Amino acid sequence: MLTEDGKHLYVSYDEYHNLIEKLALIIAKSLWPFDVILCLARGGLRPGDILSRIFNKPLAIMAASFCRQEAGTVQCVLDIANSITIPKGDIAGSVLLVDDLTDTGSTLRAVMQQLRKGYPAMTELRSAVIWTKSASHFKPDYCVDFLPTNPWIHQPFEAYDTLRLEALMQKWKV
Repeated sequence: MLTEDGKHLYVSYDEYHNLIEKLALIIAKSLWPFDVILCLARGGLRPGDILSRIFNKPLAIMAASFCRQEAGTVQCVLDIANSITIPKGDIAGSVLLVDDLTDTGSTLRAVMQQLRKGYPAMTELRSAVIWTKSASHFKPDYCVDFLPTNPWIHQPFEAYDTLRLEALMQKWKV
C-alpha cells in the first residue's frame, strides 16, 4: 500500500509473493531462454529462489551491498563479492540477474559491468527486479512496478533487520 504522500510503500507477504509471480510471468512472456538465475544477496535472494523454482533453473548467488547507516537509509561504498556460489561449475550461458529493486541503479550497473568483464563464459546477461524507482539511472530488462515517487519500500521481512537474538529468546521464553 502506497501512502497518500507517496513517500512510503508498505508491502505484505502476500503482495510480495504476488509481485514475484507477476515478475515470472513478465519474464516468461519474453520467451528468453536463460540458463541460470543469479540473485544478488540479500534483496534478490527471495525473488531469485522463487523464480528458480518456477522456471526450474539453477540458482547462483552473489553478494553485493552498500554499507548502511541510519537504519539502512544512508548508503556508503558498494562492496561486490569476487565470487559466485553455484551448485556445479562456473556461471555460463544466458544469465538472469535478479534483485528486489533498483533504487539508484548503482548496484545493478556495477554488478553487470563486473560480470561482463569477469565471466567470459556468460553469453548473455539480463536483469529482473520487482520495483524500479524513477531515481534509478539503470533500466532493468524486466520489472513489475515503476515507482514515480521513489518511496521507501517497507518489505514484509524488515522486522528482522532490528530483531536481535536476545529479543527473540525473550519472545519465545528460551
